[in-house]
Amino acid sequence: MTGSDQQTIDIQLFGSLDQIAAADWDACACPEVAEGRAIDPFTTYRFLHALEVSGSVGPGTGWQPQYLSATQNGQMIACAPLYAKSHSQGEYIFDHNWAHAFENAGGRYYPKLQIAVPFTPATGRRFLTRPGFEMAGTSALIQGAVQVAAENELSSLHITFCTEDEALAGGQMGLMQRTGQQFHWDNAGYGDFDDFLASLSSRKRKMIRKERRTANAFGGEVLMLTGDQIEPWHWDAFWRFYQDTGARKWGTPYLTRGFFDIAHETMRDDMLLVLAMRDGQPVAGALNFIGRDTLYGRYWGCVEDHPCLHFELCYYRAMDFAIAQNMARVEAGAQGEHKLARGYLPVTTHSLHWVGHPGFADAVQQFLTAERAAVAEDIEILTAYGPFRKEQREERE
Repeated sequence: MTGSDQQTIDIQLFGSLDQIAAADWDACACPEVAEGRAIDPFTTYRFLHALEVSGSVGPGTGWQPQYLSATQNGQMIACAPLYAKSHSQGEYIFDHNWAHAFENAGGRYYPKLQIAVPFTPATGRRFLTRPGFEMAGTSALIQGAVQVAAENELSSLHITFCTEDEALAGGQMGLMQRTGQQFHWDNAGYGDFDDFLASLSSRKRKMIRKERRTANAFGGEVLMLTGDQIEPWHWDAFWRFYQDTGARKWGTPYLTRGFFDIAHETMRDDMLLVLAMRDGQPVAGALNFIGRDTLYGRYWGCVEDHPCLHFELCYYRAMDFAIAQNMARVEAGAQGEHKLARGYLPVTTHSLHWVGHPGFADAVQQFLTAERAAVAEDIEILTAYGPFRKEQREERE
């Protein structure tokens, strides 16, 4: 493969991150760490390696690593977290209906290829490029991934929760573009939580104040822990919460217990753990990951049910932290129109898709065209029903 400067770019697949130097991966994934925190932690070597070493991905999980790299003159210029998938679980931009349709027509949908951060519905770069190689690196990764899928006669390739710029670049290279919807909270320069409340309609302001009073009357205290404030025993409690939520939502938890131990050693500065403590014991908790200007809400669970405690730990405490740290936004994960009343507004998410069978590709493209229009209309309607005062809504528009 050659780049725009006609220099050869070599494409390779690696079955383990242990085959790639951490410095080489992170030079593409998070070169900004030289000036501080990573934009988001999810494509860093330490996060992806924790998934792999803990057995959260790999044999028996349906997520088989096939990390993709592009090398020029002996230097890695780009890489991507690529996986061979034997199912469509843990993706949050789902293609179950595509799989059913393809297999009902006699095709074999799995395995497929997926460029994604497993179990993580957070927007971020998926084509990871060393500074100065953005165009050549992105082009090489897209061409390389499509070539791998085509040569191995795989049904499809999917790049999920990519950035809007990546979606545009992929579309220009012939990939099909898909949009979805999430709810994010934007920090409009609030000085404190009351400042945020002042931007809401009176009814929503009263509702949130009531929810916070109710939640904090659960009979204990709420701890917000990060870095060395997080102790190993905290993960024993959080694992119980996570198992309960995972069993109800997915049947079995995606992450193994070992992931949290490894993350404690390598990533506790990247995490905010919010725990509700009653009689000295954790009874509920929410785990967030910290990016440069975004707080990413990821997991919640409890062993006791208390009214409104979920809203307090997952949403309002996250806002408190973002305001205190002058962060731009909170991403609270997938789904949940109930977030709208609490200040989280709908935003567009992006993904890219390649389908090998021409007839099926045409059908998918028709579906995506109609879906994009429906998503855009839904976002417009939901935004109009947001909790902000009229003048605040007009300013946001």
